[in-house]
Amino acid sequence: MNNERKMFDDLAEEINAMSDIPEEAKKKILANLIRAKNEPVNMLITGPTGCGKSSTINAMFNMEVAKVGVGVDPETMKIQDYHLGNLTIYDSPGLGDGKERDIAHAKKITELLHRRDSQGNALIDLVLVIVDGSTRDLGTTYELIENVIIPALGEERHKRLLIAVNQADVAMKGRYWDSKNCKPEEKLLEFLNQKVRSIKERILTNTGVEVDPIFYSAGYKEEGEQQLPPYNLSKLMCYIMRAIPAKKRLVVAEKCNPDEKMWKKSDELEDYQQEIKESLVESVCEGAERGADIGGDIGGAIGGIFGSVGETVGSAIGSVIGGVIGAVGGFLGGLFG
Repeated sequence: MNNERKMFDDLAEEINAMSDIPEEAKKKILANLIRAKNEPVNMLITGPTGCGKSSTINAMFNMEVAKVGVGVDPETMKIQDYHLGNLTIYDSPGLGDGKERDIAHAKKITELLHRRDSQGNALIDLVLVIVDGSTRDLGTTYELIENVIIPALGEERHKRLLIAVNQADVAMKGRYWDSKNCKPEEKLLEFLNQKVRSIKERILTNTGVEVDPIFYSAGYKEEGEQQLPPYNLSKLMCYIMRAIPAKKRLVVAEKCNPDEKMWKKSDELEDYQQEIKESLVESVCEGAERGADIGGDIGGAIGGIFGSVGETVGSAIGSVIGGVIGAVGGFLGGLFG
């Protein structure tokens, strides 16, 4: 049994031992866990050459599947697929390397987005388009989104597309970035907010599809060097969790980078880490009884085993969700704080 399966099974064992959860709710929660560990998740990450797809994958999932800064002849490049248990990440070749190559790459992306799973559902759960925050020339990116991705998504285009502006730290050639505190200064923040507004308005005008772009920095990492701290990576993960079906969220979260420092720095407009945790609990408790006022008791009882999340949040929620949130928090090893 691999580590992923063992972690799911350990969580199920602890929940099964909780005497205060009503049996019907417990059965539903355990059934959800059994289903979740077998749930396939497929993400497509795409964008123009140099936008930072590799550094984003490396930062989010603690991988070095694609060596940052190491190029491959675009003519021979295919969509790479990286398998992390039930999570498959499709990394498409970058666009912008010439018209003929772009057409070939666009065709591969279209074919992938039209693929269906054994149940007849779309294979790709989420398309993450990464934009290079350091360039004003977004023509290739708009062509990709408007002429390739959105048409291929069909009726699901409103809920399966996420656009993220990477390299926020060098968006103004490195100016106005507070490297000590890993965050943008006011002028850079204003620039980045205007950039995401512009992208949103352009896509809405040209396609009728409303997107909610965000900006972030994956934190560049050269081979053999220390990872620079990311910015807004927790916000990016939060938006990913919003976009994918609830039943699939645990599979993604279980594979996240275990280094807590990677998720700390954000714009703090919302409590992204808390939303991630609550969305994972929703995934575990989906369909279970929510009426039992046992959250605080269970959260406190298992706090020493699974962390303090249940203790601090459980009583406020006051339901089966509150009880399980402590277990999920520990299941992720304190990943999101």
